[in-house]
Amino acid sequence: MAHSGDKALRISKIEHFDEGELIQRLREVSMLEDETAFPYRDSRIELREMPHGELHPAQRYVLSGNVKRLEDLRWSLGDMGFELFKPDGFFRLWFRGSDAPVDLLPPIVEESRHDGGGRPINIICDGMHRVYLSYVQWVIPQIVYIRGVPNEYPYYAYPLRDSNWSDIEIWDSIPTGAIKKWHRIRADKKLYRNFNSAFENVGAPRGSGK
Repeated sequence: MAHSGDKALRISKIEHFDEGELIQRLREVSMLEDETAFPYRDSRIELREMPHGELHPAQRYVLSGNVKRLEDLRWSLGDMGFELFKPDGFFRLWFRGSDAPVDLLPPIVEESRHDGGGRPINIICDGMHRVYLSYVQWVIPQIVYIRGVPNEYPYYAYPLRDSNWSDIEIWDSIPTGAIKKWHRIRADKKLYRNFNSAFENVGAPRGSGK
């Protein structure tokens, strides 16, 4: 999420978009390095609640600063009558001190059939910190569940072998030389989804220059 360096995220304006708008926009999301490829265009997309035991992260850590900012954001949204863990669509947020809006989508979860001999794995593709916060706050999160992604566009990293959330580590910063994810291919950015192709300032992969 943008503005991750702010100590506190103060909302000056909020706009809510419903589930239909969310799904329509997701179908227009392109790949980062191929703007003519749309991995979700013909996929089955739905909003649903999913227990943490059915969700597999692709990374074994979260950053403490990001988790605390999301906690603050949840409280701010609650003051305005919204729930971070059940958006029923997505939010467009304006923060004090910034003119550019930020779109906050539910966590994106894809059913992956490229692991474990073809058995389906629900891999968290975006929103790891929100899912972790929902875990420690005892809330089953609402997520975007996407099935039927074309085989040529798997998520760029492998899911962890199990979904034991108590093993997720909290880091203040990423240690030098730490292995963050196990990538599927060397040129992993070829498999990145570009959510900014259909939304406002959702974020960009680190090091992409975007």
